[in-house]
Amino acid sequence: MREIVPAASLIAAVLNPGTPYAALAYRELETAARVAKIELRAFEVRSPEEIPPQLEASKVAGAGGLAILEDPFTFSQRTEIAAAASRLRLPAIYGYREFAEAGGLMSYGTDHGKQWRRGAEIIDLILKGGKPADIPVEQPTTFELVVNLKTAKASNITVPPTILVRADKIIE
Repeated sequence: MREIVPAASLIAAVLNPGTPYAALAYRELETAARVAKIELRAFEVRSPEEIPPQLEASKVAGAGGLAILEDPFTFSQRTEIAAAASRLRLPAIYGYREFAEAGGLMSYGTDHGKQWRRGAEIIDLILKGGKPADIPVEQPTTFELVVNLKTAKASNITVPPTILVRADKIIE
């Protein structure tokens, strides 16, 4: 986000406070924001009706961009969130590639399909008699950057070449 809007002093974290993940992810974002010397402010969404006014409130507050924290609710509303961010010309980053595929500007995160397949493999091991205690804990080792240039053009957002060259997928 710093490369997309280098002058931004405030980034809005859009989150559903009803999910335990939101508090954990927000704390991690706060740490990163402090290091980057960017103010981070939470904007809470609990229902579809709250999405447009909360994103508008973030823009009025001076947010230069959005970080959307994913959970089942925000994931189910990804098209609406992406459309509202685009309409407001607010660059947004998401953790799941499905957000970028639904019209969001960019996503950076793990390949969730790969994680789900690996989870199925582990369940298969257990069902075949493997002891859960013998199966090592695994963490993702690869992350993918997806950039939606259609959204960037429609929102009049310039994506720097430094991001495009690192992108794993570009949606045109």
